[in-house]
Amino acid sequence: MSNVPMTVSGEAALRKELDQLKKVDRPRITQAIAEAREHGDLKENAEYHAAREQQSFNEGRIMEIESKLSNAQVIDVTKIPYSGKVIFGTTVDLINVESEATVTYRIVGDDEADVKQNLISVSSPIARALIGKEEGDVVVVKAPGGDVEYEIDRVQHI
Repeated sequence: MSNVPMTVSGEAALRKELDQLKKVDRPRITQAIAEAREHGDLKENAEYHAAREQQSFNEGRIMEIESKLSNAQVIDVTKIPYSGKVIFGTTVDLINVESEATVTYRIVGDDEADVKQNLISVSSPIARALIGKEEGDVVVVKAPGGDVEYEIDRVQHI
């Protein structure tokens, strides 16, 4: 499997979630299964089946996170010499050429992406258009509603 790019904060968040799943959720679910077993007949025991389903989801998520962390390529952008170019982990201020609206995005790994917090995936169309460009460059982003032109106003390595 290939390396998964991830920011330092993204790795920390996944490790925190993994810790929660293993140390808090797993014992709670195991206890719920034990309590449901005490109620007798397992065929018609909704509590037992619900707890087993929770256990399945929890264990699946644990395996998924462990896999991602084992393949993670953690990139600390603050340790990369500033070149002025847009790279993974940078924060970019954009100006829509047509409407002159401004927006700020940080380019992060796929698991960290959250458009509501202006965190965009490195594999998104906007990020792919921005990577390697510099302040003052105009990029064309192929969006579902048509091409959108943005001017790169500022690039920050935060």
